[in-house]
Amino acid sequence: QVQLVESGGGLVQPGGSLKLSCATSGILFGLSDMGWYRQAPGKQRKFVAAVSRGGTTNYADSVKGRFTMSRDDAANAVYLQLNNLEPEDTAVYYCNAKFSFGASYWGQGTQVTVST
Repeated sequence: QVQLVESGGGLVQPGGSLKLSCATSGILFGLSDMGWYRQAPGKQRKFVAAVSRGGTTNYADSVKGRFTMSRDDAANAVYLQLNNLEPEDTAVYYCNAKFSFGASYWGQGTQVTVST
């Protein structure tokens, strides 16, 4: 059974930091391209960051220099370090695993709220 489980979300003040985790099971993690997406209330889900199975990262322009994505193949997990958070970063953050043969899996999401 495929599972992607996000954790680490919460309420943080502007300028603060959080670290999100995505633990996976039931997938060939070493063959996956992993991504983080977010969805704010009333808006479409948008790309945030990705790391390929080879370790190459890329980021949405809105988070470059503030967010860092990493993967740990031994732990079958990915992480997203969120620094210098802004109110506009408030959203549900989703983990995604994508494979070259077409399969794509999503987690249930974790809420990040940036507010005073």
